[in-house]
Amino acid sequence: MTTPSPNDDNLYFVNVDDRQSEEEEAIDAWLPITASRNAKWWYSAFHNVTAMVGAGVLSLPYAMSELGWGPGVTVLVISWIITLYTLWQMVEMHEMVPGKRFNRYHELGQHAFGEKLGLWIVVPQQLVVEVGVDIVYMVTGGKSLKKFHDIICTDCKEIKLTYFIMIFASVHFVLSHLPNINSISGVSLAAAVMSLRYMPSI
Repeated sequence: MTTPSPNDDNLYFVNVDDRQSEEEEAIDAWLPITASRNAKWWYSAFHNVTAMVGAGVLSLPYAMSELGWGPGVTVLVISWIITLYTLWQMVEMHEMVPGKRFNRYHELGQHAFGEKLGLWIVVPQQLVVEVGVDIVYMVTGGKSLKKFHDIICTDCKEIKLTYFIMIFASVHFVLSHLPNINSISGVSLAAAVMSLRYMPSI
């Protein structure tokens, strides 16, 4: 019978640590948000253009005409400063705890307000924004498709707006099953090109 040496205990703990890190890496590889780290810098350019030059920009000329040059430019500069400050906060908080990444908003909420309260503060707000934005974009997309159909096919039979909204929602349903943001880089590229194309017409 042999007695275990201290080295055996150290070896056991090393093996356990290795197993835990392997499990964490496997979970990270499985999770959509951390699955792919092969993005290129120009992917982020497509995503940023698509995100920033979206439906909000369409209302910019109207807002500027109502506010005038002085107040309009002031509001734009203030909103830019707020956006830059919140961006800086998000970057700083992403890895503020050594060895832990906050990849999701609710994780930041849980770190700031506690496990349960953090979820109750962040998740309802996320759901309101996500559901509201989805509804608005589906209706807007359906209206755009209907307008395109009416312009292209003037002699065609009238189709209800509801069907165009359902077509747009079906495309969204398919795209929502792509696993991560790298998978939609082609979609973002097309959206960025279209956004930059219609910007001069505004």
